[in-house]
Formats: sequence, C-alpha cells, structure tokens
Amino acid sequence: MRNFFSRFFQGRYGSYGTDKLTRFLLILAVVNLIVSICTPFGFLYYIAVALLAYSCYRLLSHNISARYRENERFERVLKKITGLFKRTGSDFLMRSKYHIYTCPNCSQKIRIPRGKGQIIIRCPKCLTEFKKKS
Repeated sequence: MRNFFSRFFQGRYGSYGTDKLTRFLLILAVVNLIVSICTPFGFLYYIAVALLAYSCYRLLSHNISARYRENERFERVLKKITGLFKRTGSDFLMRSKYHIYTCPNCSQKIRIPRGKGQIIIRCPKCLTEFKKKS
C-alpha cells in the first residue's frame, strides 16, 4: 500500500493544485450531492460526480498553462458578475442623497445631489448638456 502511494504521488510536485475554479467546482459538487439526496432528481447525482471528477482532474493535472487559462476565464466571468452587484449596491446606497443619471451621448454615469430642482447637467466626459430634475 505504501508503495502504491509513493508511486502515485511521484511527480506530483508539478501539478497545478487548487485555484478558485477548482474550489468552486468542489463546492458546487457538494451542494449538488446534498440536493440530490434531499430530492428525487437522480440526474443531480451524476452531475455532482462529473463535477468531482473534473475537479480531481484539474487538481492532478500537470498541464499548468491550460489550467491557468481556464481559471483566468472563470475569474473574468466571475468579476463581471460580482462587479455588477457591487455597482448596483453602491448606487442603491447613494440613492437617498443623489440621483444617478447617464449621459445620453456617451453613457457616462453622473451623480447629481437631490433637491436642486430642474437643472442643466454637463457631462464631464463629453461636455454634452441635458436637462434633468433633481
């Protein structure tokens, strides 16, 4: 048994290891396993097993450049999704004190204080002027 493990782990020093994508796949697989136990949907179990197999493949892979590219694509998509929520959250917090308008010409977001009445807004980026109520 000891000989088996020593042969298996021989050369594992160059493997890619865990990254955000691998951790996400493992968490998603565990969630799928729990849901498949609690519900009568059998296909969730097979999806969880496939996710576990793929995450193990990623953990033990020696092709570091391919795993790096996969992780970079995943992080780029994740950043777009989380960035959308962060922007929306910050806009929501400022909503009580400011109006957030977008320039009709260049789509630049402009923050205007509330309670100033009818005003002419000049876009700082393209210098287009437009009327809005604050």
